Amino acid sequence: MSSQKTLYLNVSQITEVRNKDVFLKDIAKIYCDDRNIENRVNAMKVKAIRLDKNRRYMENVLDIIQDIQKQFPDLQINNIGEVDYIIDYHVPHKPRRTWEWIKTIFVCLICFFGAAFAIMTFNNDVNVTDVFSEIYLLVTGKESNGFTVLEVSYSVGLALGIIGFFNHFAKYKINTDPTPLEVEMRLYEDNVSKTLIQNAGRKESDIDVT
Repeated sequence: MSSQKTLYLNVSQITEVRNKDVFLKDIAKIYCDDRNIENRVNAMKVKAIRLDKNRRYMENVLDIIQDIQKQFPDLQINNIGEVDYIIDYHVPHKPRRTWEWIKTIFVCLICFFGAAFAIMTFNNDVNVTDVFSEIYLLVTGKESNGFTVLEVSYSVGLALGIIGFFNHFAKYKINTDPTPLEVEMRLYEDNVSKTLIQNAGRKESDIDVT
């Protein structure tokens, strides 16, 4: 008597696809000790997208399990991933490098001038110039001309502090930890995915608050 085979299913919370025919291997990782079963399950179609526009589709892993068990009734399936998941379909198009560069430069300019303005207004609010002048006068007994070791040290320290906090300079990182921006973007993506899934469930149950 042969032992029952087990298949492990790990579906990602959200997967970006560009093909209208979505297969299980596109959205999940599959493992089974029987390679034939594993390959056949990977090749199963889980979604056929009909609309030719960017859209997110909320799905449930129970549908996948039902389809697998129709083909393999004796197969034991262990889901170790998400229960509700999202297929994020994007219409395929040629990369527009010029437009991508324009958007990148625009965002960089906004961040640069916005940060500079924020730093200048903070310095004016706390009157850093007068504070440095008073400290310079107390320590050296001379009047400050506005360009002393204090101003230079403050400027260099500010730049080093920003680099150290964001753990990133150009393509180099100080250590292997994710940067604060990466953490915030990941939290934002997770919150968006959870909200989409919850909203889909509420609409199906007629409890939508929107």
